[in-house]
Amino acid sequence: MSATPVPAAHAEAVLSVRDLAKRYGATDAVDRVSFEVRRNEIVGLLGPNGAGKTTTLNMIMGVLEPSAGSIAIEGVDLARDRARALARTNFAAVYAPLPGNLTVVQNLTWFGLLYDVRDVRTRIEATLDRFDLRRFRDTKCGVLSSGEQTRVSLAKAMLNEPTLLLLDEPTASLDPATAQDLRRVIRGIAERGHGGILWTSHNMYEVEDVCDRVLFLSHGRILLEGDPRALPREHGVDSLEALFIQLAREPLHGEAAR
Repeated sequence: MSATPVPAAHAEAVLSVRDLAKRYGATDAVDRVSFEVRRNEIVGLLGPNGAGKTTTLNMIMGVLEPSAGSIAIEGVDLARDRARALARTNFAAVYAPLPGNLTVVQNLTWFGLLYDVRDVRTRIEATLDRFDLRRFRDTKCGVLSSGEQTRVSLAKAMLNEPTLLLLDEPTASLDPATAQDLRRVIRGIAERGHGGILWTSHNMYEVEDVCDRVLFLSHGRILLEGDPRALPREHGVDSLEALFIQLAREPLHGEAAR
């Protein structure tokens, strides 16, 4: 089935979400959300617990079926051509560790085959070097530190060279030095690659450090969008964290400010 045409204005969008909704009975978990992630861009999807972030990610990954709206990955409509849309997508999160009884290279081999990566052995060897994992090649993932496991998960997510990389709290529970190192790696992926990244985090310092643009989500709706370094000043607060708290506590005020 052919891909849905992409308007010229959105030609550089690797992800295009339009009027996306997810309803559970009378509850709108996600309520008519629209946004894009462009090539070489990191977009932060922010909001308090229950705002709809994970539900949105799960719909983009094809795990949940939307109640309404559309998702296109590089112009390919997810509902019309799921396999093609998801072929260049991948995901990493600290709460989704790889099987601990397999070594690093065994995990990468298994996922490389699952993703139908061409010349998988060569790709794995290059990935071990790229993510500084060669010394852990034959180590079982279950005995690695949190930071090392996160690095392996990120390496796994890059095996198929995804156009769209989804990161859900990728540095949660890591020590500051390890988190900073991983942010540098992820920033490099965005700048030197050919795709875009959608990133969720509750760490506002991290968001300011790594994201080009942020979306504030509350009660399933996007309240604000913009540069994480400029938004606080535009809304009369001194930090992104203060803005986050304000929007979480006063969603109607945030919607009016949109």
